[in-house]
Amino acid sequence: MTTLSIREPVAPAPVMTAGGLIVLLAGTFITTLDFFIVNVAIPALQHDLHASPSAIQLIVAGFGIALAAGLVTGGRLGDLYGRRRLFATGLVVFTLASAACGVAPNAAFLVGARVVQGIGAALLMPQVLAIMNTAYTGERRAKAFSAYGMALGLGGVFGQLIGGVLIKLDIAGLGWRSIFLINVPIGAAALALVRRSIPESRATGARLDLLGTALVSLGLVAIVLPLIQGPQQGWPEWTWLCLAASAPLLAAFVLYQHRLTVRGGSPLIDLSLFRRRAFSAGVAIGLLYSMTTASFFLILALYLQDGRGLSALESGLVFLPLGIGYFVSSAWSGRVTARLGRQVVTVGILVAATGYAVLAAVSVLGTPHTTAWVIPGLFIAGAGLGFVMAPLPAIVLAGTAPQHAASASGVLNTSQQAGNAIGVAVIGAVFYSALGDQPGPGLYPHAFALGLSLLVGLCVVVAATVQILPRTTTG
Repeated sequence: MTTLSIREPVAPAPVMTAGGLIVLLAGTFITTLDFFIVNVAIPALQHDLHASPSAIQLIVAGFGIALAAGLVTGGRLGDLYGRRRLFATGLVVFTLASAACGVAPNAAFLVGARVVQGIGAALLMPQVLAIMNTAYTGERRAKAFSAYGMALGLGGVFGQLIGGVLIKLDIAGLGWRSIFLINVPIGAAALALVRRSIPESRATGARLDLLGTALVSLGLVAIVLPLIQGPQQGWPEWTWLCLAASAPLLAAFVLYQHRLTVRGGSPLIDLSLFRRRAFSAGVAIGLLYSMTTASFFLILALYLQDGRGLSALESGLVFLPLGIGYFVSSAWSGRVTARLGRQVVTVGILVAATGYAVLAAVSVLGTPHTTAWVIPGLFIAGAGLGFVMAPLPAIVLAGTAPQHAASASGVLNTSQQAGNAIGVAVIGAVFYSALGDQPGPGLYPHAFALGLSLLVGLCVVVAATVQILPRTTTG
C-alpha cells in the first residue's frame, strides 16, 4: 500500500530565532483573546448597533463556528504550501477582519467580519504548533510549548478583564470598538517580523483534497453550529437535524480519506496518525479537557455578573487569581513535565478539580457581601489548568512526522474547539435548568455549584484517559 509519507519527502528541520517564537505567540494570544473578549461588549453592541438577540448570538458564535470548521483544512494547507506562508496569510486576514469589526456600521457587517476573523484564525493557529514541533527539539521544544500554553491560557483567562478595561477606558471614544482594533497594531507588528524570524517548512508532492475539505467542513459546522446556537434558541428542530446530519458527513469523510490513502492519493488527514496512541488518546484528552474550560469560564461569568451583580470590569478583576495561578503553573510546567512525563496532566486536572470543588462549596456557604472567598478556589483551579494546557500539545504531537505537523495540529485544535462547544452546551444547559424559568439571585449559587460538580466529574474522566497515553514520548 502506498502511504502519504512516501509521497511527501520531508524538508530539513528549520531553525527559528527567539523573535520567531514571540511572533507565533502573539498570533496565538490575539486569536484566543478574540474568542472570549467579545462577551463583555454584548450590552454595548446591543445599544450602539441596535442588534437583535439573534444577531448578537451570531456575532459571538460566528468566530467560533468558522474557526472550528476551518482548522483541519488550514493545517493541511500549511503542510502543502508552507507553514510560515499560511501563518502570515492567516494573520493578514485576521488583522484586516479585526479592523473591519472595529469600524462595523451595523450588526450584519459585524457578523460577516467575525466570520472572516474566524477563517483567519483557522489558517494561522495550526501553523503555530506545527512550526514549533518541527523547529525545536529537546529542552527548547519543552520551553516553547510551555510558552505556547501560557499564551493560550492567558488569552482565554484574561479576555474578560482586558475587554472590560478597554471598554471602561473608552480610548478616543471608541468604546467596544477598541476590543477589535487593539488587534491591528499587534497583528501589523507581528507581520513585519514574520519573514525574518520564522523559517519556512512544508511537505511536498501532494495536492489539496477538495472533497475531503467539503465533507469535514460541513460535518464540523453541523456539530458546532447547533451546539452554540441551540441553548439560546431552545433547541429548535433544525439543531437536531444538523446534529443528525453530522454523523454521516463525518463518516463519509473518514471513509473517503481511507479510500484516498489506499489509492496513493493525498488525503486531508493521514488516518495513520490515529494509530499512534499518543495522538489518538491526546486528541480525546484535548476534547474532554476543553469541555471543562470554556464551560467553567461561562458559568463563572454568569454567576459573578447575573448572580452577584458585578460589572464586566469587576467580574474580569475576579478572574485575576485564576490567571495568576495559570501563569505560575505554566512557568513551572516544563520542569514538572521533565519529572512526571504524562502524569503532569493527571496532576494538573486533579488540582483543577480540587479548585472547582472548593468553589462549589464556598459558593453555597460564602457571604453574599463579598467575592473575596472565591480567590483560593480560583487560584487552585488556574494552577491546575496551567499544568494541563502547557504540556498537552507537546505530549500529543511528539513523534508526529514533520510532513503532517500542521494537519495533526489542526486536528488537535479542532478537537479542542469542539470540546468548547460541547462543554458550553451541556454544562450551560444544566446551569440554566437549575435556575428555572424565573431565576433569582438566590438560585445562582446552587446552579453554579451544580455545574462545578459536573466539571469535577469530567476532570476525573480526563485523569483516567491520560493513563492511555504511552509512558514515554519522543521529540
